[in-house]
Amino acid sequence: MHLKQQAAYRAVDFVESGMIVGLGEGSTAIWAIRRIGERIQAGDLRDVIGIPASIHIEHEAWRVGIPLTTFDEHPVLDLTIDGADEVDPDLNLIKGGGGALLREKIVAQASRREIIVVDDSKLVDQLGTTWAIPVEVIAFGWKSQMAFLESLGARVTRRMKDGAAFQTDQGNLILDCQFGPVPNIDLLAEQIKARAGIVEHGLFLGLATDVIVAGAEGLRHLRRE
Repeated sequence: MHLKQQAAYRAVDFVESGMIVGLGEGSTAIWAIRRIGERIQAGDLRDVIGIPASIHIEHEAWRVGIPLTTFDEHPVLDLTIDGADEVDPDLNLIKGGGGALLREKIVAQASRREIIVVDDSKLVDQLGTTWAIPVEVIAFGWKSQMAFLESLGARVTRRMKDGAAFQTDQGNLILDCQFGPVPNIDLLAEQIKARAGIVEHGLFLGLATDVIVAGAEGLRHLRRE
């Protein structure tokens, strides 16, 4: 079994019957979703319903037999299982490599427990070390947001897909911002979010409660103190 798959399965061990579960985006989260579906079909889990973090994940959840609900029906989630692009020693994250950062953050903020599944290559001393920080912006005036982010020290590229500008599920654009290692991540998050036209950023600060790390020596379970 692949290491990421093992870690995702371990995260699913925390899912109990009757829970409302956030379903994250990404290749690792897919393993968790499929495992939840297997446990539901086997009768091991009952009355579990999910809230997906993207349209893509919604389709996958239906495919594997996970009943879905909405925030109108269930505004608080018991737990969410998701992936991350980077994790620092305080369990702060960069997310959004799959482009679903806005919905993922809404789901994370509504969750009593946020379980992140990664391999050990995602662990860094400072966020921004190996991964760009994705910033979701509305299409109107996006170049002014690009100039603003560059003024903060980023090298900015507009995310593309199949030769066209990538669009999120909300129809927005993603600007990928290479800052390098960021010494004051809280300040940067505040500066980015204060700008009109910027919808959300991929800095998930203080949201992860648990991180399951897959490595050559097995699995580690990190918890927020």
